[in-house]
Parts: sequence; structure tokens; C-alpha cells
Amino acid sequence: MNLEEKILSVAKETISIEANAISNLVKLVNKDLSDAVQCIYNSKGRVIITGIGKSAIIANKIVATFNSTGTPAIFMHAADAIHGDLGTIQENDVVICISKSGNTPEIKVLIPLIKNFKNKIIAITGNIDSFLGQQSDFVLNTYIEKEACPNNLAPTTSTTAQLVIGDALAVCLLDLHGFSSKDFAKYHPGGALGKKLYLRVSDITAQNSKPQVSLSTNVKDVIVEISEKMLGITAVIDNEKVVGIITDGDIRRMLRNNDAFLDLTAADIMSSKPKTIAQNAMAVDALDLLEKHKISQLIAEENGHYAGVVHIHNLIREGIL
Repeated sequence: MNLEEKILSVAKETISIEANAISNLVKLVNKDLSDAVQCIYNSKGRVIITGIGKSAIIANKIVATFNSTGTPAIFMHAADAIHGDLGTIQENDVVICISKSGNTPEIKVLIPLIKNFKNKIIAITGNIDSFLGQQSDFVLNTYIEKEACPNNLAPTTSTTAQLVIGDALAVCLLDLHGFSSKDFAKYHPGGALGKKLYLRVSDITAQNSKPQVSLSTNVKDVIVEISEKMLGITAVIDNEKVVGIITDGDIRRMLRNNDAFLDLTAADIMSSKPKTIAQNAMAVDALDLLEKHKISQLIAEENGHYAGVVHIHNLIREGIL
């Protein structure tokens, strides 16, 4: 076996081990998961998620997923908790504790302290008979047969299982809250996913200049307008309505087909019936139109009047494409 074959073999084996472990989680899911979800859903507080080592890293990711899908959550490191950060936990908070073994020294110290506060504890552990499993109100079993690590030591399969259970909790809560695409956009205003859900054509046209000429504008001035506004296009306007467009492609065709063109006007070289989109339409819909018609610009209109230009470069810059 050469080096490439060996690497690919190890990679495939790792994926297979983890995939089988995740499939087995379906058999381990029981009423405790349903009760844990309902506990969080009915709580008037937040979700505090804690762990140690690699489990702490998974806890951070689950916190991020909860927060982005409408369930307020805070990360609390298990070691820091017993050195002052225990004050993070408030009266109505629900605590999720993640630990593969459920028997680490920090967990054994932390859990009784949380129980003194009478907060509900949800365990995510690979050992339901552990200290954590026995002391928690709800136990989510993430048992695995082995780590993907060939020495069965480095947390690999176990952390993947923890992550999947965290996702299951988040998605169940998302469903109960009726969390919609509009809610998602509210929590993701700066990301490409959010922009697809909230960015409108009007947000794009506001960034651009507004090139326009009249039917009688001579060709020289049309070229100047297209060049100065730097969008590769100008609208042709008559009585505040768009009656045509002229693109830099139209200019090139005109130059190729006419030796004398200085007497031509916008009306002579424009393309009528241009593709348009409403100013209040979603930017992602503008992208769909651009791709469908294989063009680079769209004319935006508001109440039948010219509002501006959307260029495909705008959508690329916003991360939508």
C-alpha cells in the first residue's frame, strides 16, 4: 500500500467509525431527550452549557447553535466554575453538562454545587452509570464503542456524538419555538445566509449611482454616462419610466456596425423591454433573474418608476453569490 492509499484508507475508516456511532445514537435516544427539551422550552431562564477539555469545546459550539436558533445560552467552563464563574448560573437557568466519562474530578465537584442551587441538570455523557449520569435530572446517552483514534484515546467519535446530540436539542427547540427564516435572518444579519433572507434590492441600489439618459440623448453623452456611473449600463427614461437600456455591449455593437455614429441617439441603439425587478424584492430574487437570463444588470423599479441598477458584482460583494 502506497502513502496515498494508506492516507485514504485511514480517512475512510475514521469516517465509517464515526458514521456508525452516530447511527447508533438513534437507538439511544429516549424519553429523557424529550423531557430535557421540554424542560428547556418551559424554562424562564437561559441554558448554561459546561464541560472540560474537548467537551468544553463542543459545549461552546452547542452554545453558538442555541443562540443562533433562538434559545439563549451561555458557556461556562467546568474548571472556572468552581473558581468564581459559578455565579453565571441564575435561578431559572437549565444546566447542560457534557462529559464522556461523567467521572472527571471537576464534574464531581461542580454537580453538587449546581444541585444546591436547585437548577435542573441535563447530562450528555457516554456513561449513564457515571457520577454525572446518576446525579442529573435528564441523561442523554452518547455511548460509543470506540474512538476513531487508532489508540482509542483522542476524543474523536465521542465529541462527534456530543455535537450531534446538541444539534438534536437545538433543532427540537427551534421547532417548538416555530423559529422561521425571518427569525434566522434577525440573528444572522451579517452573514451570507442572513443576507439571503433579509437583503432587498433597495439595499443594493442605494449603494450604486443611478445612470440615466433620455431618448434624445446623443451617443457621445450616452457613452460618458455609462463610463462615469461605472455600472456598464444606463437606463433610457421617458416621462420618469424606463423605456429601454443601453449596455456597454450595445455600445460595442454600435461601433462595430456603424462607421458614423455621432448623429445617433439613445433611441437608436437602446434595447427595449429590459429585465426589471421591484425595488422591494429580495436581493436573492435579483440573483435568480440575473442567472436565469444570463445578464449582469437589472433595472429596479418602484411603483413603475426607475429606481436604480442592481449589478451582479453587488451580489458577489454581499456574499449572496
